[in-house]
Parts: sequence; structure tokens; C-alpha cells
Amino acid sequence: MSLDIVAIGEALVEVMRTRVDDPLDKASEFVGPFPSGAPAIFADQAARLGSKVGFIGAVGDDDFGTCLLDRLQADGLDVTHCPRIPDRATGVAFVTYFSDGSRRFLYHIAYAAAGQMPDLAAEYFEGVKFLHICGSSLSVSERMRSLCYQAVELTKKSGGRVGFDPNLRPELLGGEEALRRICSPVLAAAHIVLPSGEEAELLSGVTGPEDACRALLDVGPEVVARKRGAEGCSIYTKGNRIDVPAFPVEPVDPTGAGDCFDAGFVVGILEDLPLDQVGRLANACGALGATRKGPMEGAFPRRAVERFMHDQVLPKD
Repeated sequence: MSLDIVAIGEALVEVMRTRVDDPLDKASEFVGPFPSGAPAIFADQAARLGSKVGFIGAVGDDDFGTCLLDRLQADGLDVTHCPRIPDRATGVAFVTYFSDGSRRFLYHIAYAAAGQMPDLAAEYFEGVKFLHICGSSLSVSERMRSLCYQAVELTKKSGGRVGFDPNLRPELLGGEEALRRICSPVLAAAHIVLPSGEEAELLSGVTGPEDACRALLDVGPEVVARKRGAEGCSIYTKGNRIDVPAFPVEPVDPTGAGDCFDAGFVVGILEDLPLDQVGRLANACGALGATRKGPMEGAFPRRAVERFMHDQVLPKD
């Protein structure tokens, strides 16, 4: 089977507090599990937009693994390279939200099934048009990082392109220099980079999001799409910038919205849409991604996204 898109990285479930400002160090109520993991959210949204998508990862042979695989398969993903690991539990993220807009996560990933991904099959990448890498995947474990690097090489060898969302925190990897070193192989191979302004500054070492995004273009990418939240996005190519306004929504849960944005952007590029229309599709997916509790619950099918783009009506399901 020839795939349009392959995403590789962590698959996990998310369990969240039911109330705002409810810390994780006290006994209180949670809701979940919700299917999650940045590359898995991206893959699910891309599949729901109509692309043929494969996901490479790993889950445990447990109920949480069933939760994840059932969701991905129901939405049309190929998960033949996302096995159940019998002696490892499925990865879990616990999260709570605060009234100032911040979040706090507690992760069980590196020593869970997600961190024990299987060897890659080179033939799986034959004909793949796009590989999506998330910076979070580069920080999970040495094994996952090396497999991400290998996936980049296999994709490029087969003639495919690479998209990179550098959603990393430098404190997780020993500072900014370590972050740049770890991201460098993916950044240099990427066709598209999808950072926030702060991430662009961290990756480039350049102050100011505008100059930082332009500096990233000198490293290798042909397109840098800067996520600007409620202000939409700015798309940079050599000598050009396109600003695309956001779709205003009342946010319910921002987790996963950036991954849905990424999916809209990559699918738009694959469909050869003009860049302003690519940005519009990405903005719509990102906005909808924030309207449901649960990081993957805001990934909607193409018809619902297009209706939202046309008349601003939120999907009912």
C-alpha cells in the first residue's frame, strides 16, 4: 500500500483533571483516557481530511492500547507498524489546567511501550509522499530519536518530503544547544517547519520571531509556517510572507490543536493548494482542535472542517 503520509513517534493516552486549578499532587477527580500523543493526533487529523496515513509507534497489550488502536483504525489509519508490546504498559500523560492558561503534564512514556518502538521496515516508506516528525518524539528516548532519524533518511531516499513540528522544551534536553543539536538532522532535511515564534527563536538562535523564521529558511526548509494562535499563522518562503487570519473559537482544550494545524498544513501542501489556502485549512483544523475536551477529539472529517471554513458553524460530533 502506497501511503500519502507517515507519522512516527509516541502514542499515549491522556488523563486530565475535571477542574481548573486542580494540582496533580493532591487527590482529586480525573477524566479519560483520551487517545493522544502529538504524532498520533497529527496522523488522525490527516487521515480524517482524506489522506492515506500510516502511523509508526507502539502501545501496550492493555486496555489503553486498545483505546488508541481502536480510535486510529476507526479513523482510517494503517497501524500495521504500531504493535502491542506485551511486557510494557501503554504511555500515559496526566494533565491539569490553570486559570492563567498554563498546563502541567506528568508523563509515563520513555519506559512505556511508546519508548520501545520496533525496527523500521524500509519497504513501508516506498512511495510515501510526506513524513511528519514531532520534536517531542526526539526527546522520548535514544531509540525513538534514532528511529526518527532513520525514518527521515528512508523518506528522502524514496523521494518523499519531511515536515517538522519542533515542539520541544530546551529544559528537557539540557538547554538550547542540546535542542539545536538534536533537531539539526531533521531540520536540515525538512521541506516544511511548523514552529511557534518562540520555537523558531530557539531553533535558529536568532532573536525575534520574524528574523528567526527567515533564518530557518537558510538551513534547508522551503516553507516555515509560524503558528500565532488567535492571530492565525504567518507563512514564510524565500523573499515572501503570507499572513493568514485565524478562525475565532471559544477554546475548550488547547492540547492537540497545534498537531491538527500541522495536519491541515501538510495535507494542503500535498494537494498543491495555494499557500494562503493551505494556511486557511491549517488554521481551521487548529481552531477546531481546541473546541473539544481531549487532545484528539477536535480532529474532524474534511466535510466538517470545510463547513466550518465556509460558514463558521462548529461541528456537532
